[in-house]
Amino acid sequence: MRLQRLVILVLAAFMLAGCGYNAIQSKDEAVKAAWSEVVNQYQRRADLVPNLVNTVKGYAEHEQSTLEAVTNARAQVGKITLTTDDLNDEAKMKAFQQAQGELSGALSRLMAVSENYPNLKADSLFQTLQAQLEGTENRIAVARNRYITAVQDFNVLVRSFPQNLTAKLFGYSTKANFTVENEKQISVAPTVDFNKPAAPPAQPPAQPQN
Repeated sequence: MRLQRLVILVLAAFMLAGCGYNAIQSKDEAVKAAWSEVVNQYQRRADLVPNLVNTVKGYAEHEQSTLEAVTNARAQVGKITLTTDDLNDEAKMKAFQQAQGELSGALSRLMAVSENYPNLKADSLFQTLQAQLEGTENRIAVARNRYITAVQDFNVLVRSFPQNLTAKLFGYSTKANFTVENEKQISVAPTVDFNKPAAPPAQPPAQPQN
């Protein structure tokens, strides 16, 4: 009896392996790991926003609408949590991407406004935040690309025969990925080059001669 059970277990293991069960498990874990890194890097960027806004505010208080846009975008990002269990939900992924894209756009506008304030550009804290933001944007791009690749590998596997039968049997389905439209939006890092000379002040209009 024990021998029969052992034989059945061995045969079952070979059947699952041959049908791609182990491969599905491996690629599923790869997707989860890649997504965790995406979330970590986006959170790193969100954590920079309060200090960045406060530093800019000290030199450019009248840029209130731009500062509020960044703060509001950051707050919206904080409301959306997308765990590894939600990666099959296209709607949740779309909402997550949209929030992150809006924060990217708001940061880009803030960086553009900052170019008009030489004293702000020379502030040591602002320069440190600049370097941190630039590095984080690069990490986001790398983490996002790794996630895209991991999802593509997983989705191809669970759609292929006979792995698709195994995936259906064990409740695995394709995972959501970054859409083309949003990928273009969030793939552009905010401009953080503060070495360019400030724009010259506007000249007053010439007075008409008598």
